[in-house]
Amino acid sequence: MRPAVAVLLVATAALYLWNLSASGWANDFYAMAVQAGTKDWEALFFGSLDPGNVITVDKPPASLWLMALSGRILGFSSFSMLLPNALCGVGSVALLYAAVRRTSGPVAGLLAGAALALTPVAALMFKFNNPDALLVLLMVAGAYCTVRALDRASTGWLLLAGAALGFGFLTKMLQAFLVLPAFALVYLVAAPTGLGRRLLQLVGAGVAVAVATGWWIVAVALWPAESRPYIGGSTDNTPLELAFGYNGLGRIFGGEGNGGGGGGMGGNTMFGGETGLFRLFGPAFGTEVSWLLPAALSALVAGLWFTRFAPRLDRTRAALLLWGGWTVVTGLVFSFMSGTIHPYYVVALAPGIAGLVGIGAVELWRGRHNFAARIVLALMLAATGVWDFILLDRTPDWQPWLRWVLLVLTAAVAAGLLFGLDRIRRAGIVLAVAGVVTGLLAPAAYAVVTASQGHSGSIPTSGPSGSSMGFGGMGGPGGGTSNSELTALLKATTTKWSAATNGSQSAAGLALGSDTAVIAIGGFNGGDPAPTLERFQQYVADGEITYYVSGGMGGMGRGGSGEIATWVEQNYTAQTVGGMTVYDLTAGANAG
Repeated sequence: MRPAVAVLLVATAALYLWNLSASGWANDFYAMAVQAGTKDWEALFFGSLDPGNVITVDKPPASLWLMALSGRILGFSSFSMLLPNALCGVGSVALLYAAVRRTSGPVAGLLAGAALALTPVAALMFKFNNPDALLVLLMVAGAYCTVRALDRASTGWLLLAGAALGFGFLTKMLQAFLVLPAFALVYLVAAPTGLGRRLLQLVGAGVAVAVATGWWIVAVALWPAESRPYIGGSTDNTPLELAFGYNGLGRIFGGEGNGGGGGGMGGNTMFGGETGLFRLFGPAFGTEVSWLLPAALSALVAGLWFTRFAPRLDRTRAALLLWGGWTVVTGLVFSFMSGTIHPYYVVALAPGIAGLVGIGAVELWRGRHNFAARIVLALMLAATGVWDFILLDRTPDWQPWLRWVLLVLTAAVAAGLLFGLDRIRRAGIVLAVAGVVTGLLAPAAYAVVTASQGHSGSIPTSGPSGSSMGFGGMGGPGGGTSNSELTALLKATTTKWSAATNGSQSAAGLALGSDTAVIAIGGFNGGDPAPTLERFQQYVADGEITYYVSGGMGGMGRGGSGEIATWVEQNYTAQTVGGMTVYDLTAGANAG
C-alpha cells in the first residue's frame, strides 16, 4: 500500500499548494500579526498586531508562530505565510491515515485520508491563514497518539495526546477540547489494562493538557502588563478571561461580545444561521462539510450495533467510539451554540467524519456476505448520493450535469450491491472502485474548485462562487493596500509607527501595503482599551507616531477608540491623502 499512500499525500500536497498565493494576504487581520512577528520576536511570542506591541490578536499565537517563522526563513510573502497551513493539511491527512490504518487496515486509512483531503472546507482552510489549519493538525495528532496508546496501554503516548490538545488550546482555545470526551471515553473503554490504571493514566493526560496549555498563559501572567501588549478581545488583559469569556464560553452560550450567533443577525449564514439539530445540513454549513455526514452517522450506528457483543478490547468498536465521539460532540456543539460561529469552523468536524466513513465503508464491505451489512452499505451510498444531489442543487448554475451523473452512478452501484454483483468474478473490484468514486465525486468537485481560486476576508467560504464574507477587505483606511498616495506617505516615515487608525481591519491594509508598523487602535473591532488615550498621547509626545488616519472600525465592542479620534480631531489639522483624512501628529498640536 505504500505507493497508494504516497499518491494520496502527493495529490493532497498538489491540491493545497496549487495556486497558493492566489488569496494574497487572505485574512488581513492575521496577516498583519504575521508581518509583525517577522519583524519583532516579542510580537511573535505574544501574537501582536504590530511590531511595537500595542495589542494582540484575539486568539492565542501558536498558528502565528508557524507562519511568522516561515516568513523569517523565506521572507514575508503570501506564499511563505500560507505554506505552513498547506503543510498542516498534508500532515493531517497523513496522521489520519496512520490512525485509521492501525485499527481498520490500510484501505480504511486511505479512504479516510482521501475523504479529509477532499472535504471542501478543508481545501479552503488549509490554504488560508486562520488558526484552524494548525488546530486540525493538532487534534488529529492527539487522536493518533490516543490510538497508539491503546496498543499497549502506553502512558507516554497518552501524555503526548494530552500535549497535542494543550497546544491546540494555544491555537484556538476551547475548541481544541471538544474532542477530549471522545479521547477519554475510548481509552477508558478499550485500553488493555485495569480500570484503576486507566483512570490514573487519564489523570496524567489531563496534567499534560494543563502543562502544554498553561506554560504560555503563565508566561503572559508573569510578564509585567505595562511592558507587553494588551491581550486583544479580553476585558482584563489576560488570556484566561479571553478563553472563558468572549472567545470561549461566550461563543457557545452567547454574550461577551458574541451577538451574531444562533441566527442572531436574522439567521445570516455567515454567523451559522438558526440553531438546531439540522444546522449542519443548512445553508451555512451544508456544502462546507456535510457531504459525507449521513454516511458517517449511518456507519457509526451500524458499527456500534454490529459490535455490540464484541469484547471490551475490540479495535473496530474503539475506532468507532473515537471518531464517532469526535463527530457527535463537536457536531452537537456547533449545532446548538448560540454565540458567534462561522461556516469555516466546521473544518474541525472533517477528520471525525472522514474516519467514520473510511472505517464504516471497509468494515461493511468486508461483511457484505451478511445481508444486513449489504443493506446498510447500499443505504449509506444511496443516502450520500441523494444528499450530495441536494447540495449540488444549491448552486444550480454550476456544472448542472454533475448532480445527474452522480444520481445515476449512485443508483447503479447501490443496485449492484443489493443484487450481489460483487460475487461475479472481478466485478467486486469494479463495484468497490465505483462506490468510492461515487461517494467522493461531489465533495471532490467542490474541493477542487475551492482550491483553484483565491479567498479573502474574515469569513471565507468554499464552493464555486469563491465567496467571502465579513469585515476583511472593507473600505476605509484598509484600502491602503491599493491607495498608492497614502502608501507612499507611510513608507517615507521614520518613526516607530508610521500611523495609527481605528481597528485592525483598517490598520492591516495600511501595514501590509506600506510594510510599516501601524497601531490598530482598539484591536480587531476598535473596541479594546488599547492604547488608552493617555498612552496614545505619550506616544505622540515622544514623536513615535507620524500620522493618524481617520475612519475605520471604532467603538464596536468593549471600550472604544472614540476618545483618541476626538482628541486628534480637536488638536491637529486634517489633510486629504488619496481620498483619506489624515492628521500629521508631528506637526504640533493645533498647528494651522
